[in-house]
Amino acid sequence: KLLIKNAAQVVCICDRGQRYLIGEDMSSIVIKEHASIVVNDDGKIEDIGSTEEILKRYENASFDHVYDATGKSIIPGLVDGHTHPVWAGDRVHEFAMKLAGASYMDIHAKGGGIHFTVRHTTEASEESLLSSLRERLEKAIGHGTTLIEAKSGYGLVGDVEMKMLRVLHQAETVKERGKILPDIVSTYLAAHAVPAGKTSKEATDDIVKNQIPQLKLLMKQGQISPSNVDVFLEKGVFNRDETRKILKAGQDAGLLMNFHGDEINPMQSGELAGELGALAVSHLEKVTDKGIKQMAKKPTFATLLPTTAY
Repeated sequence: KLLIKNAAQVVCICDRGQRYLIGEDMSSIVIKEHASIVVNDDGKIEDIGSTEEILKRYENASFDHVYDATGKSIIPGLVDGHTHPVWAGDRVHEFAMKLAGASYMDIHAKGGGIHFTVRHTTEASEESLLSSLRERLEKAIGHGTTLIEAKSGYGLVGDVEMKMLRVLHQAETVKERGKILPDIVSTYLAAHAVPAGKTSKEATDDIVKNQIPQLKLLMKQGQISPSNVDVFLEKGVFNRDETRKILKAGQDAGLLMNFHGDEINPMQSGELAGELGALAVSHLEKVTDKGIKQMAKKPTFATLLPTTAY
C-alpha cells in the first residue's frame, strides 16, 4: 500500500461517482484541501479525504511507502483522447509542401499523408512497431499522460490492421519490468483512408464482410483488445452512408463508436453521432449548431484537435 499525505490540494474532478461532467458542472470541479490519498496493492486509489480523516481511519494500517506531499497539489493524470502511436516512416518532408500552400487533401491525393505512412507501416515488423510504440509511450508518461486512446489506421487492409492492434494489445498487456507506461484504450480504424486501387464502397464492404469478422475472431482468441471503431467521414474518403454502415458493424461486434468528422468539410458528423449515439467525434472544425445539439443528447464527446488544422 501507498500513503500520500499532507497534500495542499487533491484535485478529484468529481466525488459522486459521475463518469463525466458536462455543461455548468464543468465549472465546479471537486478540490479537497489538506488531503491525503491511500493507494491499494493493485495500484488503485482506495480512499481520499482530509489528512486528519485518513490518518485516523488507517491508524492501524501498515504502508509499503509513505510520501509526504506537503505544499504540493495532486492532479489526475492527463488523458490523450486521440492518438496514432503505431507507425513507421515519418512525414517531416510534408511540412515543406504545407508551407508551399498544399492542403491536407492535396498531399493525400499525391500519395502522401496517410498513404505514405501506410506503405512504411505495412513493411515494418511487429517487433519494430512495438519497440517504437514503447519509446513513444515513455515520452508520453514523462509529460504526465497516464491514459491514451490509440488508433490503428495505417494498415487499411485486414492483416496490417490486425498487426497494429496486436502491437497495441502487447503494449497494454505485457509490461516491461520496472517501467510505468500509460494505459491504452485501442481503436480499430481500418476506415482511415481508401486503399489504393479500391473504391470507398469496396473498402467498406471489405471492412464489414472480411475485416470485422477477422477482428472478432482475434478478440475471442485474446490476441487483440479494441474498444472502439473509427471511420474518417470526409469528402473523398468515406461518405455518411458508408460511415454509418461501418460504425454499426463495429457496434454489432461490441465496439463503441468514436470517429473522425467535420474536419475539412461539413459532413453533418454531429448529426450522425447523435443519431447513432456515438461515444465521441474527433476534429469538428466544421460542426454545425444542429450537430452540437444532437451530440449533447447522449452526450457524445467532442475531441478537439486544433493544431491539426495549421
